[in-house]
Amino acid sequence: MAKKKKRPMTRSETMARIKGKNTKPEVYLRKLLWHEGFRYRIHHKALPGSPDIYLAKYKTAIFVNGCFWHMHENCKHSTIPKTNQNFWKEKFARNVARDCRNHKALLDMGINVIVVWGCEIEEMRKVEQYKEDMLSFIKESIMGNLGLT
Repeated sequence: MAKKKKRPMTRSETMARIKGKNTKPEVYLRKLLWHEGFRYRIHHKALPGSPDIYLAKYKTAIFVNGCFWHMHENCKHSTIPKTNQNFWKEKFARNVARDCRNHKALLDMGINVIVVWGCEIEEMRKVEQYKEDMLSFIKESIMGNLGLT
């Protein structure tokens, strides 16, 4: 029996495999926060943008954004694909505009918004001091919302 030849995946098939929830960076940050004693809800649908992590006690929403999809400024991961550039530019512009609307709506509700980028999580995994500094910054941002610092 002849072996079936594999064909390369199309761009569409590749993009369809990318997860939107429970990504490795998101799970990594959730575990760090849990070990620090923070309890949270994930993907709280009742809030604008369904934050990746919502700490109700501290009225804080945390978004773990991928640098590619959310166009992290000055980041090496924030690139536009070479093919069909107009489509991708418009898509990324819509993503950024949606993020701004959601963050403003949350702030108007009195909810603190923290954005953690994928490249920051990547660095946290590699460099212990960076992880401690970022975790300290996140904790201060969470506690600072209630004047607890």
